[in-house]
Amino acid sequence: MLYFIVNATSRSGKGLSIWKRVKAILKDSNIKYKAYETKYEKHATELARKISSRDEKKIDIVVLGGDGTINEVINGIVDFEKVRFGVVPTGSGNDFARGLGIKGKPEEIIKDIISEENGTRIDIGRVTWDDNQTRLFAISSGVGLDAIVTKKTNTSKLKKVLNKLKLGKLTYVILTVQTLFSMDTFDAEVCCEGNEGISYKKVIFMACMNFRAEGGGVPMAPGALPTDGKLSVASAAGIPKWKTFFCLPLLVAAKHENINGFDIFESAKFIIKTDKSVTLHTDGEYIADVKTVGYECLKGRLNMLNEVKNGNE
Repeated sequence: MLYFIVNATSRSGKGLSIWKRVKAILKDSNIKYKAYETKYEKHATELARKISSRDEKKIDIVVLGGDGTINEVINGIVDFEKVRFGVVPTGSGNDFARGLGIKGKPEEIIKDIISEENGTRIDIGRVTWDDNQTRLFAISSGVGLDAIVTKKTNTSKLKKVLNKLKLGKLTYVILTVQTLFSMDTFDAEVCCEGNEGISYKKVIFMACMNFRAEGGGVPMAPGALPTDGKLSVASAAGIPKWKTFFCLPLLVAAKHENINGFDIFESAKFIIKTDKSVTLHTDGEYIADVKTVGYECLKGRLNMLNEVKNGNE
């Protein structure tokens, strides 16, 4: 039995037509399934909680949606040990699918899920803030520029227009440039287990990456892998905004690692403390404005139904 959580409105409504194609394959293959369509924000979390609480030894959940729906589902799973997780990507960014090398037509992807017998385990991240509030993330989380941009993107009329023109990725680029020159920088201290805190001045962003790319394919941490038990933290600090602007093409091309002011390090667990409230996101969803945030990598927590390949290749 496959349990589907379907965001029919994903990719400006094209999710529904893709779901119809997937259902045809399921019918032709005589696959038993139950499908639930999301109706409102966080509905996917409720559905995942209900499905994963069933009294069954093994539960296979397949998401037909984008990165936001995937994040909601992951945060609803009650017992990761008995759940296997599959994805048919229908979002505008699809960083989750890209990071795992999941590509091809929906018909090809669902056939792969149906035939996959041995799941591959991948890491997910957990972020903690305020009074021990927590949220899981699959792709990335962060504070600063990328978090502010994701907050703006989710309410942007520009995104809706560009999505219809199949230019949705431009939304992130345009808002990134706009936000870069309007945002306030901040100071931060990063404390990893067993090490002294490292101070950063005039921080533009700190992106905590489980996958190599976010924001529709921007490779913030080119060497990040969701199977190594660590998070990669990419930051830009102490750089004039005008210089950062001219470095953006190098960031998109994954050529920023050796630029002075850009830094990448890896850790399984760490805390970020800032001198002022900063915007926090997980998987492109605004969470809160915070001053202290903790991160932890949950190694091998998610068992995938899709064939997982190295998305860096």
